[in-house]
Amino acid sequence: MRDGVKLATIVYVPRDADRAHPYPIIMERTPYGAGPRGEDHYPLRGPGPSRELSQEKYIFVYQDVRGRYLSEGQFEEMTPALGPTAANKARRIPRGPAAPHDESTDTYDTIEWLLQNVPGNNGRVGIMGISYPGFYATASLPGAHPALKAVSPQAPVTDEFMGDDAYHNGAFFLLDNFDFTNFFDVPRPQPTARYQPLFKLNITDSYAFFRALGPLQNANQPQYFGGRAKVWNEYLAHNTYDAYWQARNIRPHLTGVRPAVLVVGGWFDAEDLFGALHTYQAIEQQNPRATNRLVMGPWTHGAWSRTDWSKFGPLSFGQNTAEYYRRTLETPFFNYYLKDKGSFNPAEATLFDTGTNQWQTFAAWPPKEAQSRAYYLNGLGQLAAAPAASPADEYRSDPAHPVPYTAAIQGGRNNEYMVEDQRFAAQRPDVLSFQTEPLAQPLTVAGPLGADLWVSTSGTDADFIVKLIDVLPDSAATPAPGGALPAGAQRLVRAEVFRGRFRNSFEQPEAFQPNVPTEVKFALNDVLHTFKPGHRLMVQVQSTWFPLVDLNPQQFGGAAPAGTADAKPATIRLYHEPGYASRVVLPVQ
Repeated sequence: MRDGVKLATIVYVPRDADRAHPYPIIMERTPYGAGPRGEDHYPLRGPGPSRELSQEKYIFVYQDVRGRYLSEGQFEEMTPALGPTAANKARRIPRGPAAPHDESTDTYDTIEWLLQNVPGNNGRVGIMGISYPGFYATASLPGAHPALKAVSPQAPVTDEFMGDDAYHNGAFFLLDNFDFTNFFDVPRPQPTARYQPLFKLNITDSYAFFRALGPLQNANQPQYFGGRAKVWNEYLAHNTYDAYWQARNIRPHLTGVRPAVLVVGGWFDAEDLFGALHTYQAIEQQNPRATNRLVMGPWTHGAWSRTDWSKFGPLSFGQNTAEYYRRTLETPFFNYYLKDKGSFNPAEATLFDTGTNQWQTFAAWPPKEAQSRAYYLNGLGQLAAAPAASPADEYRSDPAHPVPYTAAIQGGRNNEYMVEDQRFAAQRPDVLSFQTEPLAQPLTVAGPLGADLWVSTSGTDADFIVKLIDVLPDSAATPAPGGALPAGAQRLVRAEVFRGRFRNSFEQPEAFQPNVPTEVKFALNDVLHTFKPGHRLMVQVQSTWFPLVDLNPQQFGGAAPAGTADAKPATIRLYHEPGYASRVVLPVQ
């Protein structure tokens, strides 16, 4: 690199590559280890990221990013970007230990080295990656190397405080990060080919384990992180949207984008659904002339790379959606921009309708023809097109007995929670449910959802989880080969949490005035879902979602680390009266 740091890089070159038969380069930069190396370690798909691309014969490059595995240098969580202007200036200054660098410049320097040192390349480069490697793909776009022609950020980590892996709207995602940082956040005094977990733990019931663990600071006891985990400590120390998180938000730097971009995500991605949608939106809004397309399928995190993805949990899709994507979109994308092979002219957005099991195409996303429609959370559990005055609903939110995020008992995260039947939650007194009458006509919801709640708490802080649910008729199940949802199932379509202290500002949290009606307004991630005739729309509201989300003490703690205040029960009220009418806003086609 320009500052002298060496990055460990693996290069696979087709045997017949030469000046007469040059090949393009497809690269992945990863913090998860570029190895294993060599022909004997090829996965069944070949040396490329998919069987289809391996058969196309590219030069495949895998690189350990700075400070990870066998690369030199110091690792930074979501390396702050220099920005396009600073990055371009940095390219003109002499090399040396003080040379400014970020992931964009490291990508630039890597491409430059590859073009000069790998025989048989055709001078064109593509980059792709899923999850954290998706972030590195995104980070290649500011001040991109001229040879970089095609970039595919897939489920990219994008803004960890607002909606990706660490926090969602200020609420800490406990279960995932406790597990992830145990293996990822191991101190590395020197390059190494292997990491060992910080501690060994066999959790069989995550709900029981984290209830027994108590406040988040207990995770730094000697038998767990013991203060050794740099990223974990940074996560907890920065529990507002401060300079730490703002510097790690790549979206403002996505300007002047020149390579063609294919953003990919999954509707059932529990990690980085936010990242895919908002990376696409940031490029689209800041680069009106860029070639920028979006694909969203019925996938969990990275499931489009699986050999087969024709069903998920109780859902069956009637087709191999992963193969369809790779064959008709991913492989033609790289072939066209890197090889001049074939054509690539799909719609602006290619998305899977999770209610009809059909692919749909759109000229813009969100669709311009979608119209906002409000559904009011009225008394007696009614969800209706008009508000109806009635006394407030209330429930007691007790951190000692939080609402579980899933009915399953298991140690790790239940990936199926994103489509799970919510009747287990509806039975609880600390969950409010509102539903429409059975639909006479199909109703397609396409785009981001909005929650506009009027609430009060007897405490000084509270979380609010809002769920959009597809309620099946009581008389019949949804027929599907290999599995079916039972009659009356309350299938989760989308859910999101919001930490109430951030209702006016993510930088400057505010306490609630006890028992005073207060507006809490926030966005939920996009959906494309058709509610069929006979089905009902349901909205659920609750204040705990454990242990997916850490417990809000329900007492305002100011700038103190999350979880350090004494947790106390609180009475939460949801209002319906004129001027305080709680509602959700759906984009309806």
